[in-house]
Amino acid sequence: MSKQKAYAAAGVDIDLGNKVKATLPELLASTRRPGVLGKVGGFGGLFALDIKRTPNPVLVSSVDGVGTKLKIAFAAGRHDTIGEDLVNHCVNDIAVIGAEPLFFLDYLGTGKLEPQVFADIVSGFARGCAANRCALIGGETAQMPGFYQPGEYDVSGTIVGVVDKSRMLNGKKSVRSGDLILGIASSGLHTNGYSLARKILFDQLKLKLSSKVQGLEGTLADELLKVHVSYGPLTRSILGKFNRPGTPPGIHALAHITGGGFIDNIPRVLPTKLDALVQIGSWDVPPLFQLLRDRGGVETTELHQVFNMGIGMCVVVSPDQAEKILRTIHQAGFSAWSIGRITKGSGVCRLC
Repeated sequence: MSKQKAYAAAGVDIDLGNKVKATLPELLASTRRPGVLGKVGGFGGLFALDIKRTPNPVLVSSVDGVGTKLKIAFAAGRHDTIGEDLVNHCVNDIAVIGAEPLFFLDYLGTGKLEPQVFADIVSGFARGCAANRCALIGGETAQMPGFYQPGEYDVSGTIVGVVDKSRMLNGKKSVRSGDLILGIASSGLHTNGYSLARKILFDQLKLKLSSKVQGLEGTLADELLKVHVSYGPLTRSILGKFNRPGTPPGIHALAHITGGGFIDNIPRVLPTKLDALVQIGSWDVPPLFQLLRDRGGVETTELHQVFNMGIGMCVVVSPDQAEKILRTIHQAGFSAWSIGRITKGSGVCRLC
């Protein structure tokens, strides 16, 4: 019997890491897109930017994680949605600038590498990248024994996209008083607010992941692990239709409703002398948010600062094109509503 390697005995199994990574080229083939150079596994991922398609390119980047949603994945033993969550979150963050995603890099840190968990997470990365036409060109898997609790890990990702300088969205220059705010439905909590949601659901209400709650289709675990919606393909489609060069733009700004909810995210695209008025009750609040609202004891403003409350993306539009844009969003298969308007103010979001 061969002696166990010293590093493996210390908790870091390089051979196991190499073995599980050997499956990556086949898995990541579905994410390949024009511009990708080289193969996964080099010291750096390579991508050649096509400046014929984008004559005045501006690179747009974002990095994020999925927060304490990971606690739900650990407890449920389900890891196949986490990678897709992360990709979609990052895609949405650059979509608000009008950017097309080019490539994505991931980071996975864990105490002990579990091959099936690794495969589930990376499959999610690949699925999300393929759906968004974004190449998964590299990443890092770190084995750090003693750093994480058994069975736990952390993930983060970096995305890089491109937009032509002439097509960039800049709400601080484009948003006008009288503009309307359209809200596009979320699938649930997405990747934010889980610390408060877990406290309400599990500590206060004593529910379990296996609990069936009235109004929810499956178990609480099913609801909490719903994949973060990607709005990237939709936003690129409506921008291409309503913000054509040489015509007045119908879409003035986009705001991804993530951590900070409505209260902190919409002001990021507002001029300093305008406010966003969001009308409570103007959209269908999903049952999970109704439960958190009715049983959580959280004040209304804070609810809309912590949670997306059923709206994952806001679109600030010219009032004369609002109806057409809303109809186009519906035709693309998304639920959406007119949820507010822009008025004179001081650059804040107010609930009304």
